[in-house]
Amino acid sequence: MKRQTETVAASLAVTIVCSASFIVAYARDGGRLWEGLSLAGAALGLCAAALAWAFGILTAERVEDRIDEYPSPSHERAAESGELREDAARVSRPFWLFGMLGAALGSFGLALLVPIRSLGPRPDDTLFHTKWKSGIPLVRPDGTPVRADDLNVDSDVVVFPQDAVGDAMSQATLVRVPAGDVPETQGYLVYSRVCTHAGCPVALYRASARELMCPCHQSVFDVMQEGKVLAGPADHALPRLPIEIGDDGILRATGDFPQPVGPSFWERG
Repeated sequence: MKRQTETVAASLAVTIVCSASFIVAYARDGGRLWEGLSLAGAALGLCAAALAWAFGILTAERVEDRIDEYPSPSHERAAESGELREDAARVSRPFWLFGMLGAALGSFGLALLVPIRSLGPRPDDTLFHTKWKSGIPLVRPDGTPVRADDLNVDSDVVVFPQDAVGDAMSQATLVRVPAGDVPETQGYLVYSRVCTHAGCPVALYRASARELMCPCHQSVFDVMQEGKVLAGPADHALPRLPIEIGDDGILRATGDFPQPVGPSFWERG
């Protein structure tokens, strides 16, 4: 019994050490070979411990006690009870072995959970928000800020948040209409450049009709009616970015788009 107990303990110790080795190798990028060997060693140690426990510690003996008469005589019952007490006194319960078993299972389970970090970044709300925030200047693709007197009426330009130039979800189209039509921003309007149908860039502006058009599937949006869909397969309007003109003449966002940009993946109210 002692030898079998030592075998189980050694196997569990191998599992604990190899599991810890895998976690350290994974955290320090120690290489796929070392990670694989460590994980394999942990699994083999756990299997060896299970086999040794099953065939070395747990008894497979079957005892059949024939009862010729019932109840047994009192002197026989007393003798059998004495034998049971003696057998129970000789049985040693290796509680420390159960502790090692718990540590081995816990470390091996932790080793299996650690690689979850390789699945990618933690899910967050990036699908619902862009890089636009209150106070962020509108800049061109070259990073230069847009001022109130930079664009002529009936012209447009691609803009991004400062420090987020090139961000696909934050790209927007800045158009200028006559100041009398939108006096609060001197005629400037900003709409998401991500089409609400399939996510293509809404790259065309027809100044004569005050319309933005997606060249991929010909969805058309009304600039003067909050990006309302006029034609095409798009099923909801382009989100409009709230902006203001600062005292220095630079156009700035006053917040993010009021709705998620691009094709809808959520239930609209």
